[in-house]
Amino acid sequence: MHIFLDSSPLSLLASPRRSADVLAITQWVTVHLASGNQLYVPEVIDYELRRELLRAGKTFSVTRLDLLKLQLNYLPITTEVMLRAADLWAQSRRAGIPTGDPKKLDIDVILAAQALTLAVPAVDIVVATSNVAHLARFVTAELWTNITP
Repeated sequence: MHIFLDSSPLSLLASPRRSADVLAITQWVTVHLASGNQLYVPEVIDYELRRELLRAGKTFSVTRLDLLKLQLNYLPITTEVMLRAADLWAQSRRAGIPTGDPKKLDIDVILAAQALTLAVPAVDIVVATSNVAHLARFVTAELWTNITP
């Protein structure tokens, strides 16, 4: 299975706190990696999380985010991804089901495009998120807590 991390699970992994949620996702990642699943840090999600961490001066979390990019699979944005994202955005708008303000960059469609352009069957891809509704229009998406190895 190829699991793409959305901003909420990635922010938990970057957090220095030892809350129940942070411990749970750390264990979740360990179990998935041990079972052979591939976990991805999409560049667009790194950007979304990093910009807020930098704004808030959370340098320790930025360092943890950098380490996650080394420990997991980092997936950069490519021209192919952006072309696919533009197509998804336009299809969504034509269908009358936008995912956000038309004047804003739509991170959800870029994330979906990153997942969909990976060279693996779509049935093997899932986005781990806390916001299933927007992403499920384009790609399989589940609450990270519901994704089992």
